[in-house]
Amino acid sequence: MHVGATGMGAHQGRMQHKMQSVAGAYLALLASRGVNFLFGNGGTDFAPIIEAYAEAAQNGVTVPRPILATHENLAVSMAHGYAMLSREIPAVMVHVSVGTANMVCPAMNAARENVGILLSAGRSPLTESGMFGARDGYIHWSQEMYDQAGLIREFVKWDYELRNAEQLETVVDRALAIAASEPRGPVYLSLPREVLGLPAASAPPSSVSRLQAATPAAPDARAIESAARSLAAAERPLIIAANGGRDSAGFSALDAFAERFAIPVVQHKPRYLSLRSSHPMNVGYDPTRLVAHADVIMVIESDAPWFPAQAQPPASCKVIQCGFDPLFSRIPIRGFRCDLGITGSTVAILSTLTDALAGRVDAGRIDRRRNAIAKKRASMLAQWDATRAAASARAPLSPAWVSSCIGAAKDADAIVVNEYTLMLEHCAFEASDCYFGSSAASGLGWGAGAALGAKLAAPGRQAIAVLGDGAYLFSNPVSVHHAAAMHGLPVLFVVMNNSMWGAVRSSALAMYPDGFASRSNDLPFTSLGPLPALEQICIAAGGYGERVDDPAALPAALQRALHAVNTERRQALLNVICGLE
Repeated sequence: MHVGATGMGAHQGRMQHKMQSVAGAYLALLASRGVNFLFGNGGTDFAPIIEAYAEAAQNGVTVPRPILATHENLAVSMAHGYAMLSREIPAVMVHVSVGTANMVCPAMNAARENVGILLSAGRSPLTESGMFGARDGYIHWSQEMYDQAGLIREFVKWDYELRNAEQLETVVDRALAIAASEPRGPVYLSLPREVLGLPAASAPPSSVSRLQAATPAAPDARAIESAARSLAAAERPLIIAANGGRDSAGFSALDAFAERFAIPVVQHKPRYLSLRSSHPMNVGYDPTRLVAHADVIMVIESDAPWFPAQAQPPASCKVIQCGFDPLFSRIPIRGFRCDLGITGSTVAILSTLTDALAGRVDAGRIDRRRNAIAKKRASMLAQWDATRAAASARAPLSPAWVSSCIGAAKDADAIVVNEYTLMLEHCAFEASDCYFGSSAASGLGWGAGAALGAKLAAPGRQAIAVLGDGAYLFSNPVSVHHAAAMHGLPVLFVVMNNSMWGAVRSSALAMYPDGFASRSNDLPFTSLGPLPALEQICIAAGGYGERVDDPAALPAALQRALHAVNTERRQALLNVICGLE
């Protein structure tokens, strides 16, 4: 990543271009620290920032590219998508207290997925008169809060308010270093208008930061030895992962580890894929049946490795929790067993564990396990094939069929952002950084913006957002399509439209399977119909749009939409009329 890449010993010289104001110094400092984009939605607190951008353009000073997003949820979601692919720390700025309020939900998404972002907001002017930048609008009284940062404090690693010009360098460098330290996460900085309007400090900042991100904790040697003994003796070990692929090297490490020791891997509610679809140890995405028969379970970066109401490991099973924060200390209550907790990156843990296991392996046991898993996997794949065959002619369209068609149409290295509706059983991925699922926090409206941010990070790759109709509505669709057109980000949006809050309906029926709701055809707070013609929103922004309600027509519709994206370089949306799976 860019932040801190030059190391502690590279403190050389001062920045050459001195901006007039703190706002200008702030922008130049961000750029010098590797922050390439400032996502934002402006307000009256942005006046010094806007002036600083004009000054930078006039004088040729490098500053982050401004990316306008006309809603804060979109701005942060775009930054999230950019960060999850680039591993850089982007910046976001919103308007005072009201902008911060709209930023809370996407900040929670980023926090739960350990995505580093410098979130910032202006602050209503502190003074009523007498200072440059003092209050001059009626909103400056009512928008002020006793504790603006309190709105978002629970979901950030650090927050602060900039107080003067002289501390700017320390404040920015500390914010970026904390955001980039594992487990990563967002930080929050408030920027009063009078402070932004002050003259910049007399001495320009250093050209590189002296505050570097902390290196991750190394796995404890005794814990690794204990884990190796347990895994070597296991007959039915199991790996459960959700975010092992957050570091792309973790994806490769798990591929090699699972293959060498013949340990099956189930990816439960993954947000970053940890294993390729075709891997011989990939046993799917539902741990329920596997958990009950395992004798050792290794959990890798998974906040909810199984659902206790559906399955529990045997009492004799040893559970090993692995990750940067294996106990998920930011979640108030989480009672999954942890007989052994190993702190560290997926790569470091698997590397040291491989060395520890190398001299303990029983080749015969591994061969028996490999053969047994091959049979289970063959049966699983046959079931999935049968599901797709049965779904191929179903109308309204089956999500399984839609997922399969997307898998057949997309590029091999396409970036697919999934907000709930894509089914990994029916859409294959063979490399890291190709699939990203919605945050465990489930703050709706994330996927469309995240796909735009991912496209910004990798403009040469195909980007597809697969969204439920409710998630699409939450994304502020007009703002999304405006941003896609304004910033030249051709993304394909596939909306699986069942005119329903499917998760709400399913939850009610699961809790009351024999209740009144199960016998009703009209469940309140679940139906979204009649919905607008969603494809027309994209068309209105200059994109391609099409409604699809015939399963046989979907493959050709995907080709038309991808032609618009790949060749015409404009966004596209397919409004796919689906039923419940």
